[in-house]
Amino acid sequence: MEFLSKNTEDTKYIAHRFVSDLKTSQGEALVFGLYGDLGAGKTTFMKYVASEFGIQETIQSPTFVIMKKYKLVNSTFDFLIHIDSYRLESGEEILKLDWLQIIRNPKNIIFIEWPDKIKDVMPEHKKIFFEHITENERKITFE
Repeated sequence: MEFLSKNTEDTKYIAHRFVSDLKTSQGEALVFGLYGDLGAGKTTFMKYVASEFGIQETIQSPTFVIMKKYKLVNSTFDFLIHIDSYRLESGEEILKLDWLQIIRNPKNIIFIEWPDKIKDVMPEHKKIFFEHITENERKITFE
């Protein structure tokens, strides 16, 4: 599925549709890799996804803390986990954050920016691609 976002309202709507269509995973966490260049809209999308789950905290890319974990209420998931692996050199670094336990828990929904940086430890995951079209337009593709 492919969407064109011309502004943040479009991205908000796309996030709403995305969350509305989510199905729980069987046996392991539901994992999404967010692919795209710097400024392509990954964190903006995450802001609206988190909002759809009722998270009221300000969502920023966890570039320096690597991982943010948000407790969910009134959801089939217990935690939304947002990871930014931009600063990591390999998947071995994320293993220190209990990565294997996190991905085994079917009550976790995980979003990873820059998943290619940790591809050696990435589980099976769904891919979301963000592409600059113009200064304000982004193409968001779900695979």
